[in-house]
Amino acid sequence: MHGTRSESLFSYVLTDEMNILAVDDDPIQREFCAVYLATPNVTVDTAESAEAGLAALAKRRYDVLLVDVDMPGMSGIELVAVLRADPRFDDLPIMVVTGREDIVSIDQAYAAGATAFMCKPVNWRLLSHQVKFMTRAFRALRRSEPTDA
Repeated sequence: MHGTRSESLFSYVLTDEMNILAVDDDPIQREFCAVYLATPNVTVDTAESAEAGLAALAKRRYDVLLVDVDMPGMSGIELVAVLRADPRFDDLPIMVVTGREDIVSIDQAYAAGATAFMCKPVNWRLLSHQVKFMTRAFRALRRSEPTDA
């Protein structure tokens, strides 16, 4: 049954409790992240540089990191590599969100340890679904890993 009233009502994609950190030097992108991804159960913090992102990650635990590639100072790819070299961030899903869509950028992001890649301009509904999937997949992996006895 298509087109019913209940199908057209807005619903949040991100319903689980989670904390998201979005790192992007573009203030408009940071604002969009905060507006489009926040829900009653989701907190979105933003950082204007990779260095500010590292400082935020040192103060708080995040469930998802969204990071741009091209930023002054440390690039987003460098940030991903730094985090993947630190075992404390082994279970942090990292999505690179960038205006770049060339093969080299995609390969560099994944080689550095990115979990996912999305091109700008961002479809915020699609991004919400991808964030939901990433967190669900990471939580399932953590539950399935053997514990040290």
